[in-house]
This record gives sequence, C-alpha cells and structure tokens, in this order.
Amino acid sequence: MTNLEKYDKLFLAAFKVDPETLPTLKYRGIPQWDSLGHMDLMGDMEETFGVSLSTVDVLDFSSYEKGKEILAKYGVEF
Repeated sequence: MTNLEKYDKLFLAAFKVDPETLPTLKYRGIPQWDSLGHMDLMGDMEETFGVSLSTVDVLDFSSYEKGKEILAKYGVEF
C-alpha cells in the first residue's frame, strides 16, 4: 500500500466520506471533522506514518491537501 493510499484510508475511515470528496476536505468543513475528530485523525496519522507531529503542525493541519504538505516535512512521500 502506498503512502497516499494509507493517507486516504485514514480520512475515509475517520470521516466516512466518499473518496471523491477528499481533495476538498477542510477542518470543520464537515460535522465529523470537529476538534475530537481532528485529534483522533492526528493520532492515527502519527501511528500510521511513525511520526510525532508538533503542536504547531497539528494546529496547521487544516485540510486534506495541507496535511500532505505537513507530513512531507517529516519525510512522508506521496
């Protein structure tokens, strides 16, 4: 499984959305992506990719696309 497939799978599992909507997903853009959903997603990201996100990066993780940029800083390639 590629990193992009893993990444997508985390969003799909956490928020129960259609794959086509992933590129437009934004924090608080859907009811499921609230503060609790966000922290669950961050924990899953850290576990899946073996990283420890800084507080600044957790707060900056504001969309599906932004998340890929942030994870790239930790060596996760998409």
